Amino acid sequence: MNSKLIIGALVGGLLVFIWQFLSWAMLNVHGSTQMYTANQDTILSVLSSQLSEDGTYFLPTYAPGATPEEQEKLMETCMGKPWAQISYHKAYNAGMGMNMARGLLVDVVAVWLLSWLLMKIPNITMQTTVISAIVVGLISYLTTSYTNSIWFETNSIPDLIDAVVSWALAGAWLGWWFNRK
Repeated sequence: MNSKLIIGALVGGLLVFIWQFLSWAMLNVHGSTQMYTANQDTILSVLSSQLSEDGTYFLPTYAPGATPEEQEKLMETCMGKPWAQISYHKAYNAGMGMNMARGLLVDVVAVWLLSWLLMKIPNITMQTTVISAIVVGLISYLTTSYTNSIWFETNSIPDLIDAVVSWALAGAWLGWWFNRK
């Protein structure tokens, strides 16, 4: 395998990973997506008494097997009332080692895929590399985070910032790396 591709992917993936760490841990870009409530102990107590399995719950929703009429009736009944999406886990696990390793691996693979595509472009320039990388980040953002934010009415601006900054960093690195003599 091409060493330029491997080194490009490793360093680019590391840059994406470092930005993600800064964004979530140090810069608190995602603070608006992890709001605090003073009632958290009460809410967690109620959830743990009512939910028996880890999972993501959408409330209200209809039971499996509900007829179309039952589904429509529920939708009408719920219109204008509160709703929630809950990600519930029975046990808190603060161990981040494996998650961070998997995240880094995914970032390296993603940059490797971009690098492979970019290396197919003859005489690629720094500008084309950076713009192409940002476009990849925007495609990812638009088809995942933004689309989900439309349906679940969440703030996706932190994800947009991540998509642009992390992929611009990876693109700048790859632009320099692929064009150096």
